[in-house]
Amino acid sequence: MIFGGKGFFIGAFHAVKNRVANMDLLIALGTSTAYLYSTFVVFFPGVLPVDEKNVYFEVSAIIIAFVLLGKYMEEIIKTRSSAAIRKLIDLKPQTARVVRDGAEVEIPAESIMAGEMVVVRPGEKIPTDGNVAEGHSSVDEKMITGESLPVEKQTGDEVIGGTINKVGSFKFIATRVGADTTLSQIIKMVEEAQLSSSKIQRLADRVASYFVPAVIGVALLAVVVWAALGNPERVIFSFVGVLIIACPCALGIATPAALMVGVGKGAELGILIRGAEYLERAEKLNTIVFDKTGTLTRGEPEVTAIVPQPGVGSDEVIQLAAVAEKGSEHPLGEAITKRAKMAGVDVAEAEAFEAVPGQGVRVVYGGGEVLVGNRRMMAGADINIADRETDISALEEEGNTVMIVAREGNLAGLIAVADTLKENAADVVTGLQEQGVEVIMLTGDNERTARAIAAAAGIESVISNVLPGDKARTIKELQAEGKVVAMVGDGINDSPALAQADVGVAIGSGSDVAKETGGIILVKDDLRDVIKGIRLSRATMRKIKQNLFWAFIYNSVGVPIAALGLLNPIIAAAAMALSSLSVVSNSALLKRVNV
Repeated sequence: MIFGGKGFFIGAFHAVKNRVANMDLLIALGTSTAYLYSTFVVFFPGVLPVDEKNVYFEVSAIIIAFVLLGKYMEEIIKTRSSAAIRKLIDLKPQTARVVRDGAEVEIPAESIMAGEMVVVRPGEKIPTDGNVAEGHSSVDEKMITGESLPVEKQTGDEVIGGTINKVGSFKFIATRVGADTTLSQIIKMVEEAQLSSSKIQRLADRVASYFVPAVIGVALLAVVVWAALGNPERVIFSFVGVLIIACPCALGIATPAALMVGVGKGAELGILIRGAEYLERAEKLNTIVFDKTGTLTRGEPEVTAIVPQPGVGSDEVIQLAAVAEKGSEHPLGEAITKRAKMAGVDVAEAEAFEAVPGQGVRVVYGGGEVLVGNRRMMAGADINIADRETDISALEEEGNTVMIVAREGNLAGLIAVADTLKENAADVVTGLQEQGVEVIMLTGDNERTARAIAAAAGIESVISNVLPGDKARTIKELQAEGKVVAMVGDGINDSPALAQADVGVAIGSGSDVAKETGGIILVKDDLRDVIKGIRLSRATMRKIKQNLFWAFIYNSVGVPIAALGLLNPIIAAAAMALSSLSVVSNSALLKRVNV
C-alpha cells in the first residue's frame, strides 16, 4: 500500500513537471488506485461506507488483462505491417563461395571482403554486389529492381546482392560488401524511414505531453467533487475510469503505425522513402519538375544525321566529334563515339581536354583546337554558323539535339542526336495533370528541341537553356511563387535541384550522388512510380489524420462519461485497448490501398 501510494505521487509529480507523454502512466495510476482501495477496504473494514463485495481486486486483474491483450494484438498487426523489411532481410544469403589461395571455400556471406573473387552457381543467390569477371548468366533482379524478366549478365556487368542467378555459372569481383551493399542500404533506409518523425507526429507528441497532466487534473477534480458529495464509490469509479480510458496510447501510435505501413508498402513497390517528412511533403505537391535526358527520355541517344560543311567529309566530322567526346561521360558524347566505332573511324586521344558546363567540350587535336557544342559555345569562340541556322532549326524541330563541330575557328559540320521518350512517359504526365499537378520539363537543351520532346510527352511548360548550376535556382524561383515542388532527376548535375526541391525524386538507375540527395528513390526506374509515390503519400496522410481524429474523439467523449462515474473501470480498460487496436488496424488497411 505504501509503495503503491509512493508510486502514484512520484508518477503524478513527474508527469506534471516534465509533461512527459508516458502512455502507461495513466493505466498504472488507475490500476494501482483500484488495488490500493481494495486493500484498504479489506484491512480497515467499516472505515469507508462500502461493502466488502465491492472491492476491486478483480478489477485490477481484468484491467491488466485487457491492457496486455490490446498490446498483444498491436504487436501482431505491427509485425505483419513490417513484412517488407523481413522480406528484404530474407533476400540475404547466409553463405558464399570465394576463391582463396587458388581454391574455392565456403564462408559466411558477411565475411566476404571487397576485391575477392566470388563464385555463383545456377539457382543460388548472389551474396554481395560486384562486377562479373568470368562467365555469363541471366539473373532474376525483380526483388530489387522490379524487372520482370531475367537480365543477361556478361563480363564487366554489375550484379546486385540478394538477386538470384538463373542458369549459368559465373565469377565476379566483390565491390561493395556488408553494410555498403545495395540491399543493406535499402533495408537501412526503410528502417530509418519507419522510425522517423514528421511534423504531424511531433504535434501529436506535444499535445500528448500536455494531455497526461491535464487528465490527472480532471481525475483529481472528479475525486474532490464526488468526495464533497459524500459518494466514495463514485470517487473510485470516476478516478480510475478517467485515468484508464484517457490513456493516450491511440494518440501516440496514430502517426507511427500509419507511417510504418506506408513506408513498408512503398518498399514493396520499389519506392524507397527516406523519411516521414517526405511523405508529408509529397501529399502537398502541386508542381513536378522533370529533368529531360535520362529521366523523361531513355538516356541512350543515337546519331540521326551528319551534315558536313562543303569540302568536309561525314567521316571527318564524326571523327573530330568522337576525338573531342572520347573523354566525356555525357550521353550525347557516348552516342557520337558509338557512331564513330560503327563507321570504323579511328578515334585518337586528344592532346588536351576541357568540358564547358552547359556548352560542350574543347580539345586540342593535331595541333589545332576542336570545339563540339551548342550555339553558346560557338558564339563564345566567334564562329559564324549563320549559314547553317536553317538546317539546325529544322533538325531541332524534329526533336534532335544538334552538336556543332568546329576546327581551328571554322565550322566543320553538324551532328544531330536524338533521344526517345521512356515508355509510359506520356501516360505519367497525363496522370499527374489529372491529379491537378503542374508538370514542367527542365533541361539545358535549346528551346526548339526541348519543346519537341515536351510536346511528345504532353508537357506544356518548358524551361530550357538552363545551365547545370542554375537548376537549383530555377527550383527556388518556382518555390518563391508559392509552389510545392518535386524534382525528378538522375544525374550528378541534378543533385543541387533535388536538394533544393521540397521533395527530390531520384531515378534508381541514376548516379549515386543523385540517389543520396533524393528524398524518394524509384528503384525500378519506372516513371509510373512517381504517381504511385504521390498516391501512397496521400493515402498515408489520410490514415494518419483519421487515426488522430478518432483518438481525440474517443478521449473527448470518454473522459466526461468516466468523470461522472458512469463508466465501469473494466469497460474503460476494454475500450482503451480497443481504441489502440482500431488505430493500428486502420493503419494496416494501407496495405490494401491500390496505388
